[in-house]
Amino acid sequence: MTRFFVQNFGCRATQADGAALEAQLAERGLAGAAARADADLVILNTCTVTAEADSDARAAIRRVHRENPLARILVTGCYAQRDPEALAAMPGVEWVVGNSHKTGIADLVAGGEELPHYHGQILTGDIFATRDILTAPILDAVGDRTRPTLKIQDGCHNRCSFCIIPFVRGKSRYVGADEVVEQVRALSAKYSEVVLSGINLGRWGREAGSEMRLPDLLRLILAETGIERIRLSSVEPMDFSDDLLGLMAGSERVAKHVHAPLQSGSDAILRKMHRKYRPRHYADRVEKARGLMPDAAIGADVMVGFPGETEELFEESRQFIAAMPFTYLHVFTYSERPGTPAALMPGVVPMVVRKDRNRVLRELAAEKNLAFRHGLVGRELSAVTLDPPGVALTGNFIKTTLDFPWTPNRMVRLLATGVTEQGLHARVLGEAW
Repeated sequence: MTRFFVQNFGCRATQADGAALEAQLAERGLAGAAARADADLVILNTCTVTAEADSDARAAIRRVHRENPLARILVTGCYAQRDPEALAAMPGVEWVVGNSHKTGIADLVAGGEELPHYHGQILTGDIFATRDILTAPILDAVGDRTRPTLKIQDGCHNRCSFCIIPFVRGKSRYVGADEVVEQVRALSAKYSEVVLSGINLGRWGREAGSEMRLPDLLRLILAETGIERIRLSSVEPMDFSDDLLGLMAGSERVAKHVHAPLQSGSDAILRKMHRKYRPRHYADRVEKARGLMPDAAIGADVMVGFPGETEELFEESRQFIAAMPFTYLHVFTYSERPGTPAALMPGVVPMVVRKDRNRVLRELAAEKNLAFRHGLVGRELSAVTLDPPGVALTGNFIKTTLDFPWTPNRMVRLLATGVTEQGLHARVLGEAW
């Protein structure tokens, strides 16, 4: 029997694709290998959001071929869609399968040893014609094993000047409401919290012919499943409508957690990025969220070093970020992506400057997060207990050390008693509801 090993790189969407591939391969009689070195077939499910992601994928291919030279290597994912020829030329690579053909991988390899051996066979096509979605619940490989992420949307209609993702993921498309509800219902039998994710999650249901939107889906999940908490992953700022924010604020079963990508607090840089809002629009959504949910986690993705980001424009961005009620930030250093408009823009920022600006914003984020956690001491919070026991995650996204081990997958009430280096100390008061 062919033994397979799937290694995923990058975002939660890629991890969800990998989980779906594992399920499909198992259905066709293949067995999962405990380690990469024991596998007959190694599938590398790649990311290409940065040059570093590309480098990591190439290094993994070389490592697999060196450690396990008899393994058949299949490379898929976003890097495979963007530059299949470069991957196909690498020693040991038998197949390069783009996202356009990812749903056919299980059928391709299910023949096991009867399959002819290739070197660098490429299977890619028009990603914008792709309508399929690979989806399966995923759990973190290490640490937290209690909060499955369910991908319900793929692709993106936006054309941000720095981003390659629409060209490797295709058009926005979504998993139907009935299927989402069915999966959440099944997960609720085992888990207390489910995270909904997507490449552009706020676009769920917006394709032609659909009358539902993301808030409608949330209401359906709450009405037809017993899940104790739904958490939204990243949603574009202008998709945080009054309806969505009002629903989040009004339901105890929706996590008070708003993650809205910002990218820059400079009006000029947002224009160059082709983002669809200005700082004032973003501030309106964040301030609305804070007004409705005073204790909510509010996070953002922020990029530094975009072409043309002068010291003055960076300072404009820093001041905007400092004024916003963020509780955490994901800070990224701009990375040139071939094929994007930004890669050809003048005003390249030296890497040493990019890294220094990254440090400045990370330090600002740490200060904001610490102040937020101090403000929660003495407050009662709800949280889901994690595995290993003794740790929980609050609805507003704070990792919390408990006063004694508690069974994982329980929704509990906590009293925050102190601040730790990265989170909170808390005493368990009992079940949440």
